[in-house]
Amino acid sequence: MPNPPIVTRFAPSPTGFLHIGGARTALFNWAFARHHGGKFLLRVEDTDRARSTDAAIEAILDGMGWLGLESDAAPVFQHQNAARHVAIAHELLEKGAAYICISTPEEVEAMREKARAEGRPPRYDGTYRERGLTPDTANAPYVIRFKAPQSGQTVIDDLVQGQVVTDDEQFDDLVLLRADGSPTYMLSVVVDDYDMGVTHIIRGDDHLTNAARQSQIYQALGWPIPQFAHIPLIHGADGAKLSKRHGALGVDAYRDMGLLPAALRNYLARLGWSHGDEEVFTTEQFIDWFNLDAIGRSPARFDMDKLTHINAQHMRMTEPQELTAQLLARAPELAAHGDFINRAMPILVDRAKTLLELRDAAAILLAPRPLTIDDKAAKALKPEALAHIAALRPQLAALDDWSAQSVEACITFYLEAKELKLGAVGPALRAAMSGGPAGGGIFALIALFDKDEALARLDDQLTHLPPSIHEKG
Repeated sequence: MPNPPIVTRFAPSPTGFLHIGGARTALFNWAFARHHGGKFLLRVEDTDRARSTDAAIEAILDGMGWLGLESDAAPVFQHQNAARHVAIAHELLEKGAAYICISTPEEVEAMREKARAEGRPPRYDGTYRERGLTPDTANAPYVIRFKAPQSGQTVIDDLVQGQVVTDDEQFDDLVLLRADGSPTYMLSVVVDDYDMGVTHIIRGDDHLTNAARQSQIYQALGWPIPQFAHIPLIHGADGAKLSKRHGALGVDAYRDMGLLPAALRNYLARLGWSHGDEEVFTTEQFIDWFNLDAIGRSPARFDMDKLTHINAQHMRMTEPQELTAQLLARAPELAAHGDFINRAMPILVDRAKTLLELRDAAAILLAPRPLTIDDKAAKALKPEALAHIAALRPQLAALDDWSAQSVEACITFYLEAKELKLGAVGPALRAAMSGGPAGGGIFALIALFDKDEALARLDDQLTHLPPSIHEKG
């Protein structure tokens, strides 16, 4: 009999933004489903109605959309399934796998204090476990507790952590249904995963202790237990638990930093998973290579410098037209110059690591004349270099074909005649064209501008020399 299709899910709580750890969990679930031709689903665990907000839900959905991690069905909102969760709690009660408990919160706390005093784990002592109370015979507010196994072991064959064995005597009888009739997280998760057909639960290893409890509920209901894969958490570069000072921000913050979604997917994939020595790869390659066997058991370390390095590589891998579209989406004020930016992209991307740096580089090239020359560029505008520009200017003006190839031929001919290297005039030409350290080849940079604009930029430096050059002269 063929195996059922693989179904994964990402189940965030909408109490804040989609943080970087959650994004990686979503990515691994998404990639695993894509790799196996299965389904990736999204469930918003909003049963805590007091803390769940519409703004947080919108932030999660927006972050998932920007990362390109669309689910294969409409999102499931857990609170809408409460009636189903309640019904399952009562089904467990009828099966004898759960029981009614009328211990007050004060009595439960007293039990825990007694256990602590005796050196035992603080827990409910099972007073009503065998009393056989029913909703009709309970004469006080009650909760429904799961009748946890009291001996033996619960074994989880985790696809990342390996075999995890827990002695059943460690478990107390957890609450399935609160006194107000609302279901608890542990029950709701099991029911929803079953109803959604989830076959693989891939999540942070901070949930590892929940897996044994949840597997017991599955067994009590006679339901197949999904395969678990608990991935290590992300730490900062210093090895400490990830916090805002390390970069534990919402996904929207990384978008605002000018990162590409493909680059963030690439970087998140490398946090705890690897494929040989591959560091920079496409999303298609990641899906093709991804498997749970290659996830390590040690915490991954977040490194912002490495993230921006990978982003720079992805910017260079992106087609100029696509990169221009992404830049204009982040910097709509440049939309009127889209054609110029598209032509300039090979130059702009040469030194930029983010879309924000790309925006700034484009703004420099689009700056009106006369350009403001930065201090570093001004040092290249020495009198001898300007003298060569003055000599080159009429030769460039005489060109009929204004292209990078023609500009290169003209300047090379001049340099060879003077027995000079490009360094004698190249930095000065770059400064005159851009006012700063623009990337790319100097010939392509000059030919990027219309002929009249390029010559005018040269003229500005020949007729309005910066004060620093006056001082040196």
